Amino acid sequence: MSFHDIVARALHVFDPEDAHGWAIRGLKWGLGPREGGPDDPILSVTLAGLDLPNCVGLAAGFDKNAEVPDAMLAAGFGFVEAGTVTPLAQAGNPRPRLFRLTEDQAVINRMGFNNGGLEPFVQRLKARKSKGGVVGANIGANKDAADRIQDYVTGLTRLWGLSDYFTANISSPNTPGLRALQTKAALEELLGRLSETREALKVASGADYPIFLKVAPDLEDGEVEAIVETVVGAALDAIIVSNTTIARPDTLKSTFAGESGGLSGAPLLAASTQVVKRFHAAAAGRVALIGAGGIASGADAYAKIRAGARAVQLYSALVYGGPGLVTRIKRDLAARLRADGFTAVEDAVGAA
Repeated sequence: MSFHDIVARALHVFDPEDAHGWAIRGLKWGLGPREGGPDDPILSVTLAGLDLPNCVGLAAGFDKNAEVPDAMLAAGFGFVEAGTVTPLAQAGNPRPRLFRLTEDQAVINRMGFNNGGLEPFVQRLKARKSKGGVVGANIGANKDAADRIQDYVTGLTRLWGLSDYFTANISSPNTPGLRALQTKAALEELLGRLSETREALKVASGADYPIFLKVAPDLEDGEVEAIVETVVGAALDAIIVSNTTIARPDTLKSTFAGESGGLSGAPLLAASTQVVKRFHAAAAGRVALIGAGGIASGADAYAKIRAGARAVQLYSALVYGGPGLVTRIKRDLAARLRADGFTAVEDAVGAA
């Protein structure tokens, strides 16, 4: 265990949200880990036209305000997703709203898209634009927005040219009514307006950027297929499977298991990986998939890839594994790929 991992473990004596705040401050002060040397070439992948040095990304939620994307790239992530950012700053839900389920290696959050708003986010991305590395923006809607779809359009427009990709987050369970955007008619309207805006921005700027959709794991029969067809119809580039779950497995042991909000971490792994398989079957190669939910080891990442994901994202496991976890995951994943005779991540996608 590295020094940085020991410090991360020591932060567990503090309230989870306060500890996260201190972690962000430490990274801003330059105290985070720095992975030396290039990535193992077997882990490189092209995702929606983006050349990633490795396929292990940082999920949205860790760096809500785009304060430390470069520190997390330096720690070893192949790409970093900042946000969720909403047009206007908002405080989110009342505290406490973040809970460690230590016995379950899990987290429950009901943060409610707390963030500083688009303008500070824009300025930070402008300031780092020349630094390289793939940094995406996860965009959302304000809780009290009169037109939530317009909020996504606003985020896309304001951040165009500053972010390497965009993710429309319609799957957080902590903004009332947000997941209703996953229903067919609402999703068609949202993606239609994003697609129209994208085309206009392409013409005006001469540049194009990938757009992803982040979905929930709590999907009924038929919903996966409907989402895929809508995404393909709108020419989006990838689907992130998945966000947190509102389900509560019977196996949870923590006293916080009954808290409301989205559950992430180890208990989400199996269920979210099954949803990746469902999306892989429905997509039939027409849209790329990014696997998220419960990844805490190279074996977990490999399971997502074999289920159909071209890249993976994690966040909650850092709470327990520390910032050195990403290096351990990459080392293990590379070994597993080679052990099974694969020469690249792409060769293993959907192998299960």
